[in-house]
Formats: sequence, structure tokens, C-alpha cells
Amino acid sequence: MIRLLLVSALLVHSVAAAQPARIRGTVAAFDGGVLTVDSMGRKSAVRVSEETQIVVTQPIALSDIKSGDFLGVTSNRGPDGKLTAFEIRRFPKPLNPGHRPFDGRDDQTMTNATVSATVQAASGRELTLAYDGGAQKVVVPESASVSMLVPGSAADLKPGARVNLTAAGEPLAAQRIQVTR
Repeated sequence: MIRLLLVSALLVHSVAAAQPARIRGTVAAFDGGVLTVDSMGRKSAVRVSEETQIVVTQPIALSDIKSGDFLGVTSNRGPDGKLTAFEIRRFPKPLNPGHRPFDGRDDQTMTNATVSATVQAASGRELTLAYDGGAQKVVVPESASVSMLVPGSAADLKPGARVNLTAAGEPLAAQRIQVTR
């Protein structure tokens, strides 16, 4: 029985260690091999290699969003249940489609989906986003940040730049870094 518990604990630890970490914050420093990210006062050191994918957000106009585009939309959920976007990213290809809470919060969501319809509404433009198993309607006010991802490089990892990255291993190695200048 003790062996079974020990093996179970090791398996749980192995699965947890294999899960990529998500780190959001600002670049505190980058020496060409190690990126230091400040996330609300907590510093994380992450290795960056030639295998690390680096992308940069490039602002675009809301009118550049068309039916068939694949988007990542971060929204606030209002008391009435309606979604209002505060950040929209157009991706070059589908990435992790679906609708889920954002950062574990009930009042914010992330929808990665294909635009199936756009409508001009009284409160802004309304997008219908479709993914396997569902669809979401999201109002996009003028204040929403709208951008697309373009290839970046280590030169974009400058102090003060906002980053959103995934990393794995020990020590942490960055798999993908999204940079907002």
C-alpha cells in the first residue's frame, strides 16, 4: 500500500512538472540567455534559446478583423452575462480553440475561435466567435486593444516590455514568448 501511494505521488509530481508554466509580467532584464520577468513584484528567471518562439503584438484596426479570422479574445463578463472584449489578438493559425475562464476568474474569459459573423451594434461592434462545441457573442468597444501577432526576436525583449510566456522544465526554459512593446 505504501509503495502504491509513493508511486502515485511520484506520478502526480511528474505530471505537474510536465505542465507548462504561464508567466505574465514585464521584462526586468535580459542578458541574451536568461530573461527575468517581474510579475507584480515576483521575479522569474527563464532561459531563452534559439528554439524559443518569440512573437510581437502589432496594433491593427478593428475593421481589419474579417469573417474567417482566428482570434484570441479576452473579455469581461457583465452582470447580465454579456461579454465585452478588452483585448483581441488575430492569430495566423488556430491556437487552443475554445472558451474558458481567464486566469481562473469567473468575471473574465478567454475565447480562442473563428469569427463567424460581425455586426455593428449600438454599444460597438459585435463578433460571433465559433469553436467546436459552441459559439460566443462578444461586444467590442472602441477602447478594446486590437492587434495581430508577427514574428519577433530576442531584440524585442527590452526592459519594460510586457510579456506573456509559456515555459517548462527545471530550470524553466521559455517555449513561446509574446511581447507587447
